[in-house]
Amino acid sequence: MADTNQNQAAANWQRVSPVGLIYFVIQVLKGFVGNVIYLIPMVYLLSDLYAKKPETAQLMLLGAAIIISLFAGLNYYFFQYRLTKARVEIRSGVFSKKRIDLPFSRIQNIEVSEPLYYRPIGFCYLQFDTAGSSTQEAKIVAINLDKAKALKSQILAHNQAQADTAEAADVEMGTPNTPIQSDEKPINYRNIDDLVLHGLTSNRAWILLAGLSPFIDEFTEKLSSWLLRYGINVEQYFAFEGMTWWQIGLTLITVTVTTIIIMSLISVIGSIIVYYNFELAKQGDRYIRRCGLFTVTEVSMRLSRLQVIVRQQDWLDTLFRRSNLKYEQSNANAKGKHGAALTNKILVPSVTHSEVEFLINDAYPDNQLLTIKLNKISPRYLLRNIGALLVPPFIVISAFLGYHNNYEAMAYAFGLFALLSGLMVMRYLRWGYAMDDNFVYIRKGCLGVDHYCFPRHKVQQISVSQNPIIAKHQLCSLHFVLASGSYTIPYMDEQQAYQMLNSTLYEVEYYKKSWM
Repeated sequence: MADTNQNQAAANWQRVSPVGLIYFVIQVLKGFVGNVIYLIPMVYLLSDLYAKKPETAQLMLLGAAIIISLFAGLNYYFFQYRLTKARVEIRSGVFSKKRIDLPFSRIQNIEVSEPLYYRPIGFCYLQFDTAGSSTQEAKIVAINLDKAKALKSQILAHNQAQADTAEAADVEMGTPNTPIQSDEKPINYRNIDDLVLHGLTSNRAWILLAGLSPFIDEFTEKLSSWLLRYGINVEQYFAFEGMTWWQIGLTLITVTVTTIIIMSLISVIGSIIVYYNFELAKQGDRYIRRCGLFTVTEVSMRLSRLQVIVRQQDWLDTLFRRSNLKYEQSNANAKGKHGAALTNKILVPSVTHSEVEFLINDAYPDNQLLTIKLNKISPRYLLRNIGALLVPPFIVISAFLGYHNNYEAMAYAFGLFALLSGLMVMRYLRWGYAMDDNFVYIRKGCLGVDHYCFPRHKVQQISVSQNPIIAKHQLCSLHFVLASGSYTIPYMDEQQAYQMLNSTLYEVEYYKKSWM
């Protein structure tokens, strides 16, 4: 009888559709691209070999294609999954075997992603994230879209029944098509003009440029050679010998403006690709976000698992009167993910003030994020950052330059000192904090400003830290630790800090509300 049960259990294991081979091929290629620095010598060797012996180079490329296909095929063959009444089991791996046994109750997020290569044939991959470490992430890499949505409905219905014991008898456990008890209601859309503003204000292209910095020199050399073929000599525009000061200035301004335009254009394109056709909907106590141009992603988040709301404004956002609103929960599965790929947070890009107010009040009806009066931190924050960190090196550098009569360099040093001091003052002015009966509020920033709002009962750890200098002036730093991360208020009044600490601990201990 035991053998029969084992055979039945083994028979339940399923392989994904053969279209999953595409996914595994792309993953192997990503592995190669991720080690591009180590592959550069091989690329140069192949290019040189191709020029001398094209047949040999072609055989090597064919061999690489066979190896990639073999690895992809083996990964596909050993990838299996099965679904029981209340859990997902996945086993994978060629040389290093991996098995995940994930109960529905531990699933924190469910992401349905439709990559461009799956969309024409109606397939997707289904990703489950838990509140644990990133090693607990599970993914079914190729599943029919309708089947994926049915499985998602099954899991959400199961978890809703577990969370609401009063309705547990009305929910049929383990039925794939069990519906959520309320209808889905769209609460926010983002148009193309909103995404253009988000691209302009987010400046993500500079991150891309920094990542490509090792290849900039080679790229510019090839670009210059290509332009020279068409009679455009770029180098002559940067030959400053014989130019007047206004010609040099005009050249630098032109280059700067051109670079900003190109980077802004790249950032706008990236914003549209990631957040195209953005929709935020609500179904019962769950937020659902859908977006994407090439890869359509769907991420859901239960309101009970929301840890903190962040209203984020970069300096350009303040000019356009826009904000980015973030719903954040556990950050355990955020490693190595960006933008819409993040399943631990939902970002609503470039929203207006009225939209921010509506969305925050929808999640936290009793919040005062936009109206509460914030306390300031101590001016001794400036004394530490300017007086202790900036002034001593500025004095040493100025004395050295003065000794060598280099007054021009002294002027530049003074300008840099003034700029950094100004940024420190702006950062000081941004700092603010407050607390009411339900929430903690923190504001910080420099050129831009971020507002944080989180429920007191979500705090998992809280502590006060002091060094002898600030303790002498009855100041301290207060640290909050939530599942979404840590948040610190520096240089605040010691009495207020302990009052916030004690009332927060009382809230957590007395009411014992769940943070998930």
